[in-house]
Amino acid sequence: MTIRALAFDVFGTVVDWRSSVIAELEQFGARHGVSADWPGFADAWRAGYAPAMDRVRRGEMSWTKIDDLHRMILVELLAAQRIPVSDEDVDELNRAWHRLDPWPDSVAGLTRLKQRYVITTLSNGNVSLLTNMAKHAGLPWDCVISAELFGHYKPDPEAYLGCAGLLDVEPGELMLVAAHPSDLRAARDAGLRTGYVVRPLERGPGQELPRVRDGEFDVVASDFGDLADQLGA
Repeated sequence: MTIRALAFDVFGTVVDWRSSVIAELEQFGARHGVSADWPGFADAWRAGYAPAMDRVRRGEMSWTKIDDLHRMILVELLAAQRIPVSDEDVDELNRAWHRLDPWPDSVAGLTRLKQRYVITTLSNGNVSLLTNMAKHAGLPWDCVISAELFGHYKPDPEAYLGCAGLLDVEPGELMLVAAHPSDLRAARDAGLRTGYVVRPLERGPGQELPRVRDGEFDVVASDFGDLADQLGA
């Protein structure tokens, strides 16, 4: 079946969340005269994301957008490290996730892909976060689609099928592009096509890449330029 649209995971696939958040934390520390292991803080902030979503998925919390989950985790981390800040400062630091910088190949690669395909986000980030990020990073989306619209976080199938439904394409006409094999496997199980883009620096240098089987995904690319070459864009 012909691919008509590409849906992109965002955190780690399109934007370099780790370097961006570390830079924001370092600026925060300088403003407030606070020193800490900011790379470790960024990693812990991100590590709290999946468990928080699982609490929503299990019904322990009502539907909660990612901005609010990020803030909840941030408040816990600041308290654990005895870093006193005002609510306004917490809100401003939490918006670091709205200001993530793209990988060097992202904007040019997306611009090429947009010439042939509809391109959209399919992220657990909420709509306002993804919109502000696109504005900040110059990401040329045709539209912004979020798990928020479905009340289901990825990897729930409702998110993948809901994206196809909003775009009025069959699941097999939609390719999820992601740097995370678990996301791609869930999309594949929902009937989508899959494009794996390798981001070896997502979690910092020296990290082991996820293991994938040969032929597991429809396309494996080193960056968005390579993806565009393989998809004829």
